[in-house]
Amino acid sequence: MTKFKLFYHKLTHWEYWPYQVLYFPVYFQYLYYVIRTQSFFFFNASNPTIKNGGFFMESKKEIYDLIPQEYYPKTIIVTPDESLEIILQKLTSENINFPLIAKPDIGLRGTAVKKIHTTEELITYHKKAKFNILFQELIPYENEIGLFYVKLPNQSGKITGIVSKEFMIITGNGKNTIRELLNQDIRYVFQIKALEKEYNDKLNTVLKDRETINLVPYGNHCRGTKFVDASHEITPRMVESFNTICNQIDGFHFGRMDIMYNSYEDLAKEKNFQIVEINGAISEPTHMYDPKHTLLFGWKELTRHFHYMYLISKHNHKNGAKYLTFKQGVQEFKNHHKHYDRILEF
Repeated sequence: MTKFKLFYHKLTHWEYWPYQVLYFPVYFQYLYYVIRTQSFFFFNASNPTIKNGGFFMESKKEIYDLIPQEYYPKTIIVTPDESLEIILQKLTSENINFPLIAKPDIGLRGTAVKKIHTTEELITYHKKAKFNILFQELIPYENEIGLFYVKLPNQSGKITGIVSKEFMIITGNGKNTIRELLNQDIRYVFQIKALEKEYNDKLNTVLKDRETINLVPYGNHCRGTKFVDASHEITPRMVESFNTICNQIDGFHFGRMDIMYNSYEDLAKEKNFQIVEINGAISEPTHMYDPKHTLLFGWKELTRHFHYMYLISKHNHKNGAKYLTFKQGVQEFKNHHKHYDRILEF
C-alpha cells in the first residue's frame, strides 16, 4: 500500500487527524470558560479527589484506590528500582498470575501497555521502563467499551455515550501470513511498524484456516482498535446501576470508564464486568470516533462534554474544590512533558 494512499486515507478520515486540529473549536470554548472562572486550570475541580482532575499527571493506582475492589482487577505498583524478587513477591501476594498486563502508572494514550506472558518478558519490560509500572491481572471478559459518565450539579448521574471497541483480531486462511492479512485492512496497515517491534518475525507466520490472533488485546484507538458508537445500548437500568457504582467512587463526577464485560444485559445488572481504568478531565467522548460520524458530530460531542466539565468544575469550586493556580498548572504541564518523553523512550 503506497504512502500516498495512507496519507490520503488519513486526510479524508477525521478520526486520524491530530488533536491540535480536531480540537480547534474547543480552544475558543476553553478561553471563554477561562474568563468565566478566572482560571486557566478550572478543570482541576471537575474530579476533586483525582490529581489535576484527571487532566494530566494523574496516577492510575491512586484512582484505583478510590474504586471498590470488586470493580477492578488485582493490581500492584512497581518502581523502576525494585528488584525482581520484590516484584514476584508482590505478584504472589496478590495472586496475580501470567499472562498479565503491564502499563505505566501515569499513562499516555496506550503507549507502553503490553501483555506479559513470562517472567523473562516481565524482566525485559521492567529494565526498559523509566517510570512506575502497574502489573495487573488479565480481565477474563472479551468485550470492551468506554462508558462516559457525567454527574451534573444537583442532578443524578447520566451516561452520555458508549463506545464499543473492536480489537485488532486477525483470522487466518491457511495461506497468507499475518503481515499479508494486516495489509488487507488499511486501519491495521498504520500499525504494522509498531507491531514489528513487538512481534518481530511472528508477523510472517501463516495462521491456520479460521485460527485467530488478537494482536493488541486492549482497546486503544491509537493502536488500531476500531471505535463504534454503541450509545443505543444505554438503558434506564444501566444508568441506575452506574449511579450506584459511581456514587461509591469518592469525588468522581466526570470522565470515561473503560470497562471489560460479558454482555450488556449483565452490565446493566452490575454483573460480570471490571473497570480497566477511569479517565477524568482529559476524557474524550470516544463514541464520536465511529467512522460513520461526521466531523460536525465530533465537534458537537466535544463541546457538549467540555461544557459539562465546566459546569461541574464551577459547582465543585463553590463547594470548596480548588482550581490550580497558574504557577501550579504550568509546573504540572512541564512535569507532563518530561513524563511524556520518558514514555516515548520505551
